[in-house]
Amino acid sequence: MSAIANGLMQFFQPARPPLEGKYFHVVVIGGGINGAAIARECARAQRRVLLVEQDDFGAGTTSRSTRIIHGGLRYLEHGEIGLVRESLRERERLLRASPNLVRTREFLLALGEHSRRSALQVRLGLWLYRRLGGKSVGTSEREAERDRFERLLDSGRRWSIFNFEDAQCEFPERLVAEWVGEAAAAGAVVRNHSRVLTIDVEHGHATGVLVRDVLSGKEERVRAGWIINASGPWVDRVCERSGIKTNDPMIGGVRGSHIVLPCFRGAPEAAVFTEAIDGRPIFLIPWNGQLLVGTTEVPDTDDPGKSQPSLLEIQYLIRSLRTMLPQTGFSAADIRYAFAGVRPLPFVDKQKSPSAVTRRHFLHDHSKEGVHQMISVISGKLTTAAELARQCARRTGIRVAPPGGMSVHPCGTATLDNFVAEIASAAGISANSAEGIAEWYGSKSLDIARLARAGTDMKAKLCAHTGHIVAEAAYAVQREYACTLADILLRRVPVGLAGCWSEECSQLAAGRIGSALGWSETQVRVELEHFERERNVFLVRPESVSGTDPE
Repeated sequence: MSAIANGLMQFFQPARPPLEGKYFHVVVIGGGINGAAIARECARAQRRVLLVEQDDFGAGTTSRSTRIIHGGLRYLEHGEIGLVRESLRERERLLRASPNLVRTREFLLALGEHSRRSALQVRLGLWLYRRLGGKSVGTSEREAERDRFERLLDSGRRWSIFNFEDAQCEFPERLVAEWVGEAAAAGAVVRNHSRVLTIDVEHGHATGVLVRDVLSGKEERVRAGWIINASGPWVDRVCERSGIKTNDPMIGGVRGSHIVLPCFRGAPEAAVFTEAIDGRPIFLIPWNGQLLVGTTEVPDTDDPGKSQPSLLEIQYLIRSLRTMLPQTGFSAADIRYAFAGVRPLPFVDKQKSPSAVTRRHFLHDHSKEGVHQMISVISGKLTTAAELARQCARRTGIRVAPPGGMSVHPCGTATLDNFVAEIASAAGISANSAEGIAEWYGSKSLDIARLARAGTDMKAKLCAHTGHIVAEAAYAVQREYACTLADILLRRVPVGLAGCWSEECSQLAAGRIGSALGWSETQVRVELEHFERERNVFLVRPESVSGTDPE
């Protein structure tokens, strides 16, 4: 072990002070995007908050999404104008508040000749979308990208192509990490890898929770003024464990699967919104140097933590892509990996199509079941998480401040170039590494630069294919509540999502992180085994899954 590692070993161990017997104004169950937003909102209002997540922050539905921040053009088909207006407003706030993580993206809407959506309907929808808050893309850029994409399409079919602008959050895991950090900075206690075993109910009121630390096995009971069940697709299960009964299930889980493919020559730089072989909307999106294609909609009431795409879902997506872009010749063999998540949509009659189920969120007050001071969050999406949090805080009696939106790192190319140069100089690292840090950490980048100055161990790249460095892993443990190697490489410094990542990359990263943080050889080996197991369950190869027909 190096002298630097020896000195930092104690410093970087995650501190988890005892909770037993403590009182919190608000306990939030679930550390996805919604739970993180609620905890942040309540903590900013000077409430004592506990955020509890059974796995890792952002490890559930948030990390298995299509990774777009959009107003929901498709929601106009179902007449949900209010939801579109709210989503567009929140999209603009996210673009201002987190420009390093949320960025505008041009979209192409491509419809084949047999689409059930007419060109007139689409033009009317886009006109309304822009009136509600959408944006137009510059004429020259629009025409150039559209022409390039048209050359890829099936030339034997007639296509109608339209342009509009929305936004993308390539790494919502990083957004969750930021919001959890902001909640903690405002005074919240945050605990990942901590499972709520039961909600205590006394005299018709939710009064606290029993929490088990998954890492240590220790169980602790805390008291609470309010319980917010924001556990996504686990909402009903949390209530069942506590004996809290509702007339019907609150969640009707719908599995959404995605496939990730390599980029190909001439691939569109814009995201593509089109129709699958059955007419359902799907996306083809440039993401993380790859192409993300999805999503499916399959009813799924099994354990959300074990959700995986079926072989038939994968075939459905690849067939849809090949129908649109036959020149690519893509097959299942080209898929780098596939992943699936369960959307916590409201429970509805089984005869209703999942596509027709509203994406609007609801706050279920359990007082009607005789449990006061408890709310369950139903549905929700990346775009509107902050607004959901404000509404939830108000329901608990908190006076919510008007939403702000300050940029977290310099805007403008010249200023950003100077910022990247400052990071590179402060850390003694390459401009490439500094740029990657600036994109993921914004104004926190100089904190990572200071860690990198501690020694060569901290400046080392996590693997040969990335500019991201060990200091980011140290920061994840020190400041962002990462407890495991998987927490680091899949969510805080998500290089493990790259298409080039391999077992050799995992071994190299584990060794370098372990050396810098003072892990023993045994700890490195155990963490590496756990990481590979979690990654292989999350990011699956098509040949390793079975099929059930998408409905």
